[in-house]
Amino acid sequence: MRGFAAMLMPLLLAVPAVARIADGDDGVVVETELSSGMASYYSRELEGNRTANGEICDPDDLTAAHRTLPFGSKVRVTNLANGESVIVRINDRGPFGRGRVIDISHAAAKEIGMHRSGSARVKLTLLDD
Repeated sequence: MRGFAAMLMPLLLAVPAVARIADGDDGVVVETELSSGMASYYSRELEGNRTANGEICDPDDLTAAHRTLPFGSKVRVTNLANGESVIVRINDRGPFGRGRVIDISHAAAKEIGMHRSGSARVKLTLLDD
Protein backbone atom coordinates (compact mmCIF):
# COMPACT_ATOMS: atom_id res chain seq x y z
CA MET A 1 0.00 0.00 0.00
CA ARG A 2 2.83 2.39 0.84
CA GLY A 3 4.39 1.76 -2.59
CA PHE A 4 1.10 2.58 -4.29
CA ALA A 5 0.79 5.86 -2.35
CA ALA A 6 4.38 6.77 -3.21
CA MET A 7 3.66 6.13 -6.89
CA LEU A 8 0.39 8.13 -6.82
CA MET A 9 1.71 11.22 -4.99
CA PRO A 10 3.63 12.75 -7.96
CA LEU A 11 0.52 12.38 -10.12
CA LEU A 12 -1.62 14.21 -7.58
CA LEU A 13 0.88 17.03 -7.35
CA ALA A 14 0.82 17.48 -11.14
CA VAL A 15 -2.96 18.06 -11.31
CA PRO A 16 -3.69 21.77 -11.82
CA ALA A 17 -5.61 23.63 -9.14
CA VAL A 18 -9.22 24.42 -9.98
CA ALA A 19 -11.26 27.11 -8.24
CA ARG A 20 -14.83 28.23 -8.66
CA ILE A 21 -15.38 31.97 -8.51
CA ALA A 22 -18.77 33.68 -8.70
CA ASP A 23 -18.88 36.18 -11.56
CA GLY A 24 -22.09 37.94 -10.56
CA ASP A 25 -24.00 37.33 -13.81
CA ASP A 26 -24.92 33.68 -14.21
CA GLY A 27 -23.11 32.10 -11.32
CA VAL A 28 -19.78 30.41 -11.66
CA VAL A 29 -16.57 30.78 -13.62
CA VAL A 30 -14.12 27.90 -13.37
CA GLU A 31 -10.46 28.91 -13.25
CA THR A 32 -7.71 26.35 -13.84
CA GLU A 33 -4.12 27.27 -13.04
CA LEU A 34 -1.97 26.39 -16.03
CA SER A 35 1.63 27.37 -15.47
CA SER A 36 3.98 30.19 -14.77
CA GLY A 37 6.96 31.45 -16.68
CA MET A 38 8.17 34.30 -18.82
CA ALA A 39 5.84 36.29 -21.04
CA SER A 40 6.72 38.72 -23.79
CA TYR A 41 4.60 40.85 -26.07
CA TYR A 42 4.52 41.16 -29.81
CA SER A 43 5.39 44.49 -31.31
CA ARG A 44 3.28 46.84 -33.35
CA GLU A 45 5.28 45.77 -36.41
CA LEU A 46 2.96 42.75 -36.71
CA GLU A 47 -0.13 44.96 -37.00
CA GLY A 48 -2.15 43.98 -40.06
CA ASN A 49 -0.59 40.52 -40.42
CA ARG A 50 -2.76 37.42 -40.13
CA THR A 51 -2.68 35.42 -36.91
CA ALA A 52 -2.74 31.61 -36.88
CA ASN A 53 -6.55 31.57 -36.62
CA GLY A 54 -6.91 33.92 -39.62
CA GLU A 55 -7.69 37.17 -37.80
CA ILE A 56 -5.91 40.41 -38.57
CA CYS A 57 -3.39 41.21 -35.81
CA ASP A 58 -4.46 44.26 -33.81
CA PRO A 59 -2.06 45.25 -30.99
CA ASP A 60 -4.90 47.18 -29.32
CA ASP A 61 -6.96 44.00 -28.75
CA LEU A 62 -6.47 41.91 -25.62
CA THR A 63 -5.18 38.81 -27.40
CA ALA A 64 -2.31 36.35 -27.02
CA ALA A 65 -0.33 33.57 -28.63
CA HIS A 66 0.02 30.20 -26.90
CA ARG A 67 1.56 26.98 -28.19
CA THR A 68 -1.25 24.54 -27.35
CA LEU A 69 -4.41 26.20 -25.98
CA PRO A 70 -7.40 26.16 -28.36
CA PHE A 71 -8.19 29.37 -30.24
CA GLY A 72 -10.79 31.40 -28.37
CA SER A 73 -9.62 30.26 -24.93
CA LYS A 74 -9.68 33.00 -22.30
CA VAL A 75 -6.61 33.20 -20.08
CA ARG A 76 -5.90 35.42 -17.08
CA VAL A 77 -2.27 36.57 -17.25
CA THR A 78 -0.96 37.84 -13.90
CA ASN A 79 2.30 39.77 -13.65
CA LEU A 80 4.01 38.23 -10.61
CA ALA A 81 6.09 41.38 -9.97
CA ASN A 82 3.12 43.68 -9.35
CA GLY A 83 0.02 41.46 -9.10
CA GLU A 84 -1.69 43.15 -12.07
CA SER A 85 -3.71 40.85 -14.33
CA VAL A 86 -5.47 40.94 -17.68
CA ILE A 87 -7.78 38.51 -19.47
CA VAL A 88 -6.70 37.71 -23.03
CA ARG A 89 -8.16 35.60 -25.82
CA ILE A 90 -5.90 33.10 -27.59
CA ASN A 91 -5.85 33.80 -31.34
CA ASP A 92 -2.32 32.89 -32.40
CA ARG A 93 0.43 30.30 -32.00
CA GLY A 94 3.70 30.94 -30.24
CA PRO A 95 5.71 32.15 -28.48
CA PHE A 96 8.73 31.13 -30.43
CA GLY A 97 11.22 32.75 -28.06
CA ARG A 98 13.08 30.23 -25.92
CA GLY A 99 11.79 30.03 -22.36
CA ARG A 100 8.55 31.94 -23.01
CA VAL A 101 5.12 30.55 -22.07
CA ILE A 102 2.92 33.20 -23.75
CA ASP A 103 3.11 36.22 -26.05
CA ILE A 104 0.55 38.91 -25.35
CA SER A 105 -0.59 41.94 -27.33
CA HIS A 106 0.80 45.41 -26.69
CA ALA A 107 -2.50 46.49 -25.07
CA ALA A 108 -2.41 43.52 -22.70
CA ALA A 109 1.23 44.26 -21.85
CA LYS A 110 0.27 47.83 -20.91
CA GLU A 111 -2.55 46.54 -18.69
CA ILE A 112 -0.15 44.49 -16.56
CA GLY A 113 2.76 46.94 -16.64
CA MET A 114 5.25 45.03 -18.78
CA HIS A 115 5.24 47.16 -21.92
CA ARG A 116 8.41 49.01 -20.94
CA SER A 117 10.48 46.00 -19.92
CA GLY A 118 9.27 43.80 -22.77
CA SER A 119 8.94 40.69 -20.64
CA ALA A 120 7.77 39.62 -17.21
CA ARG A 121 7.34 36.54 -15.07
CA VAL A 122 3.63 35.64 -15.16
CA LYS A 123 1.10 33.11 -13.94
CA LEU A 124 -1.45 31.74 -16.43
CA THR A 125 -4.99 30.78 -15.43
CA LEU A 126 -7.46 29.28 -17.90
CA LEU A 127 -11.00 30.67 -17.57
CA ASP A 128 -13.94 28.47 -18.48
CA ASP A 129 -17.17 30.47 -18.49
